Amino acid sequence: MVQTVTRGRDQTLPLEHPRTGPSIFNDQPMKLGLFGSNCSGGLCMTDAPTGYEITWEHTRAIAQKADRLGFEALVPVARWKGFGGNVNFNGTNFETFTWGAGLAEATEQITIFTTNHVPTVHPIVAANMATTVDHISGGRYGLNIVMGWFTPEMEMFRASQLEHDERYAYGAEWLEFVERLWTAEGEFDVDGKFFQSTRCESEPKPVQSPRPVLISAGNSPAGVEFSAKYVDINFASLDIEAMPDYTAAIKRKAGEEYRRAISTMTYGLVVCRDTEAEAKRDHQRIIDEGDWPGARNLMGILGIESQSFGDQLERFQERFIAGWGGMPLIGTPEQVVEGFQELSDAGMEGMIMGFLDYHEELDLFGEKVMPLLREAGLRH
Repeated sequence: MVQTVTRGRDQTLPLEHPRTGPSIFNDQPMKLGLFGSNCSGGLCMTDAPTGYEITWEHTRAIAQKADRLGFEALVPVARWKGFGGNVNFNGTNFETFTWGAGLAEATEQITIFTTNHVPTVHPIVAANMATTVDHISGGRYGLNIVMGWFTPEMEMFRASQLEHDERYAYGAEWLEFVERLWTAEGEFDVDGKFFQSTRCESEPKPVQSPRPVLISAGNSPAGVEFSAKYVDINFASLDIEAMPDYTAAIKRKAGEEYRRAISTMTYGLVVCRDTEAEAKRDHQRIIDEGDWPGARNLMGILGIESQSFGDQLERFQERFIAGWGGMPLIGTPEQVVEGFQELSDAGMEGMIMGFLDYHEELDLFGEKVMPLLREAGLRH
């Protein structure tokens, strides 16, 4: 429970007043972003050859290409420990708040997100770091909230792993604490189940009002409830057949139960080549040279500790090797655009993407896919 000493600014986001400001809230029918470009492997658990590397020069160049192409979002993966196996997937990585601060200075219009597993950063620290990036970026910052599902990482922080739904209760109290730090005028006390603090304050306030953009990727019942109540965008990993009902349900819940507007987006791997045969060949090579021991480690943890994928785990086995379980778009530029159209028709308002080689493949995407997206009415 947050006890306010002085009344803060209104921090609700009613349905009648949707968010505006950062590029992620623009009117593009299909918003685009990059996912995981701060971690080794990106979204591909494989030994397939690639020029992608985790150096600051390479990372900055990728972000600047996405910025010039007009993409709306850069979303990193918060990782403190790799998944073992043959390549220790994501084991080499840039921490997301400092990564975001650097890229905020190096870009012009794209929305820079940081990703935070809530047990790893105290709300007071997170609130001020987020505000700092929001100021560096001129108000084009967002926070991706994750509940801390990867137990080996939580053990590195000596944080006991909570039961699945209890993690969302912790996350809700964590976020309410952060939001009060972003909005309260004066000091306040916190006396909750998970946090107890006295005479709290945080200045300056974020550039964005009443707060920065919030996103979350929970798709379990507890995750949907959290997103509907708190965040601006929910990211979903689903078969395309399930997307229409899912997107309609979460938007209805946000509107009817919390008088809020929420958007839905998805993520996945894009393998776009000049011919379908080339695209299928390169996608298959990612799988054939995949880190199957690492994938089994990841899926074992998800199967035990995450309800967002549930019984889809076995069916998505290859998708974890090539795309972190997300929706793959594989084929020619025309076929990739057809895939984006299917996502749009299913209610998805955007996609954050991974590539085997982000730096090189963004050139092809910009040259051959972006014009077709405009022709299809998915971009303007």
